[in-house]
Amino acid sequence: MRDFVALGAIWGSSFLFIRLAVGDFGPLATTALRVSIGAAFLLPVLLWRSDMRLLRQHWRALLVVGVLSSALPFALYAYALTFITTGLSAILNATTPMFAALVALIWLRDGLGVWRSLGLALGFAGVIVLAWDQASFKATGGMGPLLAVLACLGACMSYAVAASYTRLHLNQVPPLVTATGSQIGASVALALPAALTWPTQAPSATAWLAVLVVGVVCTGLAYLLFYRLIARGSPSRTMTVGYLIPLFAVVYGVLLLDEHLTPAMVTGGLVILLGTALASGLVQPKR
Repeated sequence: MRDFVALGAIWGSSFLFIRLAVGDFGPLATTALRVSIGAAFLLPVLLWRSDMRLLRQHWRALLVVGVLSSALPFALYAYALTFITTGLSAILNATTPMFAALVALIWLRDGLGVWRSLGLALGFAGVIVLAWDQASFKATGGMGPLLAVLACLGACMSYAVAASYTRLHLNQVPPLVTATGSQIGASVALALPAALTWPTQAPSATAWLAVLVVGVVCTGLAYLLFYRLIARGSPSRTMTVGYLIPLFAVVYGVLLLDEHLTPAMVTGGLVILLGTALASGLVQPKR
């Protein structure tokens, strides 16, 4: 239980550190640094515990997973955090299991049933509440907040596609190999875009510290903790850590960034969590 709560706290803090880094580095450079530092942290562990042969054998699939599960969604969240709060972005992140259920239905032909279908409908209703809120009270700020919401949803869809792709192509590969290989793949994919968008002014010490923490702690260490939890228990139970992330992210944002909760965030967040719990099968009402 301690590791479970710790993982929720760590991943919840990632939105805070990205927010602190992205202003100086920009979305692409922040993301490239995050995955590169994460890969550098994980690679020695992989060398110690496993065989590098698997990295070479599955490099194409690992590159695809790296783009879908890290490079693209991390960059989208970094962009989103230049317009919306860490709490809202974390609440939207909780829709990932809902999108995963939808992608699995379309791609893998995984059946949903009545309750899981209802969960999808509820989850999307919660998203509409949040998107409507951003489009209305932020209207004077242009399309930035609404595009940020769409970027978060695009990131969640990318996570969902990555999950089904991994299930199809990397199901027999040890999780540590997948984690390390995907971060290496993401680093390769982002190297050129990050170089082309590298900031002209030197980033502050705070930004460097933030990106170092998000790379080492929120990526490298978090993956090790995540897969240790999977080894100790069930993967489905471990995935429920996603329900803790918005709670921690909102608390961090309120306490450390002076962010505020809106009624729409509370309402939409609760509807999303209920819908996602139904869509992912975590909650199965009795007939």
